Amino acid sequence: MSDRLRVLVTGAAGFLGSHLVDRFLADGHEVVGLDNFITGSPDNIAHLTGNDRFSFLRHNISTETYIAGPLDGVLHFASPASPIDYLELPIQTLKVGSLGTFNALGIAKAKQARFFLASTSEVYGDPLVHPQTEDYWGNVNPVGPRGVYDEAKRFAEAATMAYHRYHGVDTRIIRIFNTYGPRMRPNDGRVVSNFIVQALTGEPLTVYGSGAQTRSFCYVSDEVEGIYRLFMHGDSEPTNIGNPDEYTVRQLAEMVLELTGSQAPIIERPLPTDDPKVRKPDISRARSMLGWEPQVDVRTGLARTIEFFRQRMRSGGIRARAAAVDEQPASTRV
Repeated sequence: MSDRLRVLVTGAAGFLGSHLVDRFLADGHEVVGLDNFITGSPDNIAHLTGNDRFSFLRHNISTETYIAGPLDGVLHFASPASPIDYLELPIQTLKVGSLGTFNALGIAKAKQARFFLASTSEVYGDPLVHPQTEDYWGNVNPVGPRGVYDEAKRFAEAATMAYHRYHGVDTRIIRIFNTYGPRMRPNDGRVVSNFIVQALTGEPLTVYGSGAQTRSFCYVSDEVEGIYRLFMHGDSEPTNIGNPDEYTVRQLAEMVLELTGSQAPIIERPLPTDDPKVRKPDISRARSMLGWEPQVDVRTGLARTIEFFRQRMRSGGIRARAAAVDEQPASTRV
């Protein structure tokens, strides 16, 4: 590849996609961003207005897509990615994992570009192996409510490998574990944003079950660095990128209360269907192949994220919790 690349990023206005756009631009590359704003936000890319190395196309990658000019890379990050989103938008989630992936792969094939799939730790389902290594095939309920996301990503991985083997497309697959940081949506239903908003607004922090289920939380700058290195220097096999430090959900809630100074109580609610009991990446592959591992510890990352939400609150950017995805117009629910 040349020193200066031109890449397409689908889902460019999302939480993770927008940070990835910033990373490519910071290294002098040119980025074409694509998003239909179904879960992304124009606010996440507003700071790029006037940047002559960034162009934006408002479009649904699950429909016929044309991108003018040459491309060196296609990074497919478009998808609802939080439970509240993919449970509310199940058809769109399945479409972007299937039709959207095929369209993005077709662009990469036509442009002779490298293809990068943003997959997820959810392909492991409720794992029977701990920590999760890339050679574990997972324990997924294909007909459960979470299956729309899990199976969409598993299908996307299969499609990516088919294009790699049959058409010779240069591909990458990342399995992303829980990522957090600035630009998360206040009402996106993810545990970090939920706890921070609840603590800052004085609401009880809601844990599901006893809160004994574990998660591993990677700060967004670390995740993006791993993504960037994998795109530049990785291979075609799936690669876990996440933080192997494991916490119970209740431990996370207690840490958020401490860092915010909130006196809000912790309350329990019934455990959702097929909620994974454990989640921890084995990152041996990323360490050896990419020289990558997380640099930001959870307390530091949470403090930065809390400050982001405090500023959003001061500016009126945090709305009533009922707002979330129900505000999507009925015409988007296909």
